[in-house]
Amino acid sequence: MKVSIKRFDVEMSLGNKGIELDIYDNKNNHLGDIQIGKANVEWCKGKTTSGKGVRKTWEELIKWFES
Repeated sequence: MKVSIKRFDVEMSLGNKGIELDIYDNKNNHLGDIQIGKANVEWCKGKTTSGKGVRKTWEELIKWFES
């Protein structure tokens, strides 16, 4: 997998805009983006735009990881 940060204009602690990561497979095919914010994490498959992906709160994500 190749994971890269889309923008470097974020502070070390996440602000209201959060951070967006590009996700590519090993053949350089774009799989989607992950939006990481203070309140939630969103997976945007393919060319899905922010706000139309699968969004989970941090609590839901942690619960899923621990299950």
